[in-house]
Amino acid sequence: MFVGTSYEIITTGIEAAIIAQILKFLGHWVVKKKIDFQVLATTGGMPSAHTAGVVSLSTSVGILRGFDSVEFAISVGYALVVMYDAAGLRRSTGKIAACLNKICDDYYVHGQVGAERLKELLGHTPFEVFVGALLGIFMSFFNHYFLFQ
Repeated sequence: MFVGTSYEIITTGIEAAIIAQILKFLGHWVVKKKIDFQVLATTGGMPSAHTAGVVSLSTSVGILRGFDSVEFAISVGYALVVMYDAAGLRRSTGKIAACLNKICDDYYVHGQVGAERLKELLGHTPFEVFVGALLGIFMSFFNHYFLFQ
C-alpha cells in the first residue's frame, strides 16, 4: 500500500529515531541497573537518535528516488548538518555546561543557595553518531526490503 511512497520514507526515519531512543533506554537499564523513563526523552547518549532518523530518511530517499537524485543530495546535506551539530556544537555546549556546573558547585558551598544545574549530556561522541548512522542505514534497507514489500 505505501511501497515506494513518501510514507515509507518518513515512517522509516521516525522508526529509526524511536528505536535509537529505546536502545538508549535499554542500555541505561543494563548499565545502571535501574529503569529511568526520562532517558526516552533526552538528548545525547548511544546511539544518536537524531543521526539515526536523518540517515534513515536519506537512505530511504536514495533507495526510492535514486542515489543520484536531487532529493537524495538535499537529504544528505540535511543529514550532514544534523550530524555535525550532534557531534560538534551540542557536544561542546555540554562540555561548557559541565564546566559551569563545576564552578557553581565550587562557589556555592556550605548550604548556600545555588543555581539550577545545567544539562550536561547534550551531544554525542563521533562514535555515537557513527552508530546512529549505521542504525539508520540498516533500518532503511530492512524496512524497504522486508516491511514495505
